[in-house]
Amino acid sequence: MKLPTARQGCVLRPWAPADKASLIANANNRNVWRNLTELFPHPYTEADADEWLRIATTPDRGIKLAIELDGVAVGGIGARAGEGVFVRTAQFGYWLGEPHWGQGIVTAAGRALLDYLKQDARFVRLEAPVFEWNPASMRVLEKLGFERAAVLRKSVTKDGQLIDSVLYSLVF
Repeated sequence: MKLPTARQGCVLRPWAPADKASLIANANNRNVWRNLTELFPHPYTEADADEWLRIATTPDRGIKLAIELDGVAVGGIGARAGEGVFVRTAQFGYWLGEPHWGQGIVTAAGRALLDYLKQDARFVRLEAPVFEWNPASMRVLEKLGFERAAVLRKSVTKDGQLIDSVLYSLVF
């Protein structure tokens, strides 16, 4: 699967072993790590990249795609499938290497993935939690049509701080 985006030179595609060097180069960044859950390690090592590439290329109900810019994987986007009673809900998430922030890449990638998910119909609800200190990500979600569903007071411990998270949701 290769999904075009509205941004020239940007496509979404499956992760591949050849992405290892660019994955490490973009993921091994404290500012990237600071906005993600414990599933995203820091420092980001070769072993972490190997493990991610193994996970990302193992089929499951979720979607894990590389954000490719001009032929190089510079981030990731996906939907982690819920289980049990949450089978039609997915956690929507993304990350992007810091040199590429503020260029509309994630918004374009998000639109492309949402268009695909609407047609695919495996999920009817997407949720995206965001740390309180990340208003840029909140703006991306709002541009994509997500609505602020809740502020979860003191729900996250990250980088030595107890902070709020803001839950966004989108129902197809």
